[in-house]
Amino acid sequence: MPRIAIIGAGVSGLTMGRLLSPDAQVTIYESASRPGGLIKCDRVDGSLFHTCGGHVFNTRRPEVLEFFWGLFDRERDFTKADRNSVVRMPDGAEIPYPIENHAYMLDDDTLRSVISDVAHMHSQEGEPENFEQFLRRQFGSTLYELYFGPYNRKVWRRDLSTVPLSWLEGKLPMPTPEEILFNNIRRVKEKAFVHSTFYYERCDGSQFLADTLAAGLDLRLSTPVSAIERTAGGHWAVEGETYDRVVFCGNIKQLPSMLRGVDISGYVPAIDALESHGTTAVFCEIAPNPYSWIYLPDATYDAHRIICTGNFSPTNNAPGRMTGTVEFTDEISHDEIMRQLPSIPFSPRYITHHYNPCTYPIQHADTRSMVSSLASRLSADGLYLTGRFALWEYFNMDVAMASAISLAPKILS
Repeated sequence: MPRIAIIGAGVSGLTMGRLLSPDAQVTIYESASRPGGLIKCDRVDGSLFHTCGGHVFNTRRPEVLEFFWGLFDRERDFTKADRNSVVRMPDGAEIPYPIENHAYMLDDDTLRSVISDVAHMHSQEGEPENFEQFLRRQFGSTLYELYFGPYNRKVWRRDLSTVPLSWLEGKLPMPTPEEILFNNIRRVKEKAFVHSTFYYERCDGSQFLADTLAAGLDLRLSTPVSAIERTAGGHWAVEGETYDRVVFCGNIKQLPSMLRGVDISGYVPAIDALESHGTTAVFCEIAPNPYSWIYLPDATYDAHRIICTGNFSPTNNAPGRMTGTVEFTDEISHDEIMRQLPSIPFSPRYITHHYNPCTYPIQHADTRSMVSSLASRLSADGLYLTGRFALWEYFNMDVAMASAISLAPKILS
């Protein structure tokens, strides 16, 4: 059986470990004291805190469904919920998500402007060249100025005309003008869309998912990897042990300083230039509400959404308390959090917060081709890349699993 080292015990590394372990001797190295990566959760005063986002499971990928439900008991371990999301407007109005399906709830003048935008969409020529152009052409200038522009500027914290389109696939609904009009006339709800329902763990949230994936694997926690060395004999040395192959699920920006015996110097300038955003997750007690996600386009504060994880499972709340996570892009100080919270709807009251310095990769026009070329170069020597930050892709959890599922047979062969 081949000996394989996996670097990183997030969703991608743990999935890869489960896939490879029946046919290989697999060791997973993780610098943190527990598995999970971005899906880790803490218990704080009896309530569950997703330290980065609010991770749920949904997919239409048959290979992911087969893998996932082969590990978990759907009825025992999970509850199924309808996604109930809302856009909280600056005037206090709550417009169900997606907003383009509920334009009929806007005031008459705004609705007329939306209808005019939709009516003229077919007359636009050429393909959009950046994210701002895409949003204006896809949803119209009225909805762009009302919601899509201000919300996404808070998420990306940059001029949207500088954001490329490569990351978009599968991330946003892409309704045609006819569908926008039909959905408003027929009052089509969010349940018609791919991610309109989700499964959520009954206890311990996505930490339960990470712990279950990790069970039975050779997992070396609190073991950061400083070097991955290609030896003269054609093997790999990791933390004093020899392996036939390595699967790197860490951050590609750390790879040049770790790699020995393989020359990737030609890729280093492009790797160094890669950009990403972090996330400050502020765990709060919030006013009772029926929502799962609340989107916040109001420019008077920096938070862009509230993830109402307290509604995902009753076990997420301590008795008598409703909790959720207020999310900010990049780092925000405790003092600034406390200054802004009173302006944010649903009366969030601070419990704790956590800053993740690297959460969302930012792609540019040549990012995918560069990473693909590097991955091909390394795989020839038996080092493989997968995961959100190894491939610099904005992977949701199911896409991270799908990437591992696709790669595993190639590693074993």
